[in-house]
Amino acid sequence: MDNREEVREFLTSRRAKISPEQAGLPAGSRRRVPGLRRSEVAALADMSVEYYAKLERGNLTGVSPAVLEAVARALQLDDAERAHLLNLAHAADGTDALTRPRPRRARGHPQVHRSLRWTLDAITAGPAVVCNGRLDILASNRLADAFYADLYANPVNERNLARFQFLDPSSRRFYPDWDLFADMAVAMLHAQAGRNPYDKDLHDLVGELSTRVEEFRTRWGAHNVRRHGTGTKRFHHPAVGGLTLAYESLDLAADPGLHMTVYTAEPGSPSEEGLRLLASLAATEGSTPLATEHTTG
Repeated sequence: MDNREEVREFLTSRRAKISPEQAGLPAGSRRRVPGLRRSEVAALADMSVEYYAKLERGNLTGVSPAVLEAVARALQLDDAERAHLLNLAHAADGTDALTRPRPRRARGHPQVHRSLRWTLDAITAGPAVVCNGRLDILASNRLADAFYADLYANPVNERNLARFQFLDPSSRRFYPDWDLFADMAVAMLHAQAGRNPYDKDLHDLVGELSTRVEEFRTRWGAHNVRRHGTGTKRFHHPAVGGLTLAYESLDLAADPGLHMTVYTAEPGSPSEEGLRLLASLAATEGSTPLATEHTTG
C-alpha cells in the first residue's frame, strides 16, 4: 500500500505549524503560506531544497535514520510525531513487513490469554480495559463494564471507543471535555495507521467515520498523532456523576499491538468514593464475570 499521500500531508501539516519565530528565523514579510517555507525547513535540516521537496512529496523510500532525525528536529516534532515519521518511513521501505505484529481479528477469536484475564480480575479499585490500536475494547474487568455501561448498551458502538466517541450521542454526556477526547481518539488512530498501514479493519473504521461525521473528518485531516500513556481525565457517569480519574496505559509485551489502561482515583477524593459506589452497584446488579472478554465487529 502506497503511503505517499499520508507522508506528504503529515510533513506539510507539521511545517505549517512552525512559525519562523519558533524556528529562530526572521519573520520577514509577504509570506504566502502558514508556517515555514520548504527552503527554511531544508536549511534547518541541512539538506538541499530539492531533496527536502522530494521527501515532502511523499518519497521516504531509502531515507536514512540521520535524515529522518534532521527533519524531525527541523519540524520540532514531539516523541509521538517522531515515532510516526519513523513508522511512515518503515512502511515506505517495507522493512517492517516481517516484524510488524499481525493484526488481531476481533471476530470469532480469543483476544487475551488467561493470565491477562486473571490480571484484570485482580484489579478491583478502578476500571481496567485491554484495547488494540483500533480502540476496540477486547477485555475488561467488572468495574470497567459498569464504567462503560453506555458504550456497551448501544450496538452501534461495537465496543469500540472511537465509534462511541463519534456515533453515540451519550458520549457527549460521558465526556465533559468531549472535544479533547475526540482529539485524542483521532490522534491515537492516526498513530496506529502509521504503525500498521495494512490494517484493513482500521481503514474501514476511518472510512466510515470520515464519511459519517464531519468532526472526525476534520480532525483526521489535521494529521495529529499521540501516544496514550498517562494523565488525568474527567468523566460524567449516569449512575454516580462526575469522576476525575488518573490513567496509566501499558503496552503488553506478550501481546504486541495491545495495551492495558487502568483508571484510578486520588485517595480520599470524591471520585474515589464514586468508584466505590460504582463497584457496589456493579456487584449487586450483575452476574457477569469479574473480567469479561468481548468480541467486536
